[in-house]
Amino acid sequence: MGDWLVAAGLIAGTWLLLLWLSIIVWAYRDIRDRTRDVGLQVLAVFVVMLFFPGFNIPGLALYLMMRPRETLEEAYSRSLEEEALLREIGDEGLCPSCRRFVERSWRICPFCQTQLKDICAECEQLLSFNWVVCPYCTAERKGAARRMDPMPPPAVATASRQKAARAAAVGEDASKEEEPPPRPRSRDVVPGS
Repeated sequence: MGDWLVAAGLIAGTWLLLLWLSIIVWAYRDIRDRTRDVGLQVLAVFVVMLFFPGFNIPGLALYLMMRPRETLEEAYSRSLEEEALLREIGDEGLCPSCRRFVERSWRICPFCQTQLKDICAECEQLLSFNWVVCPYCTAERKGAARRMDPMPPPAVATASRQKAARAAAVGEDASKEEEPPPRPRSRDVVPGS
């Protein structure tokens, strides 16, 4: 009977020691995922190790009450979601050139000097470049329609056929007729360049 008691005590002691070590390892892995502060990691492991093997339940409970609420991965994911929402809400909050955050009331980017807004000729309100009409005074923006029109696709075959038809109607040679100059592609003006 004494041998059974010794074997049972040895098994129980081994089980308590393994439980104690596994709680310490779990606490270390958990705190490592929640903070990069080495001092805090050592303190958390020490609190869990503080009590004798098998009796570290109070240390574990203290650690669970004191640990950071979210892991580093969860905090990073949350910050990415917040940034994405802020960009969705205020897509004008980024400079199109340098991609830095700018305020909506700025006319040019203070970092790269890219022109961000235009001024209405009538009411002098700041206007976005993609607006054709001022929403404040309903004045049409000068040059807004030209700026927003896409470049027409090159239609060399169609243009040469139209020239030949015009030349035949007028009685002139199509090769003598000059081509109109290509339409310039308008771009936003960057001050200082």
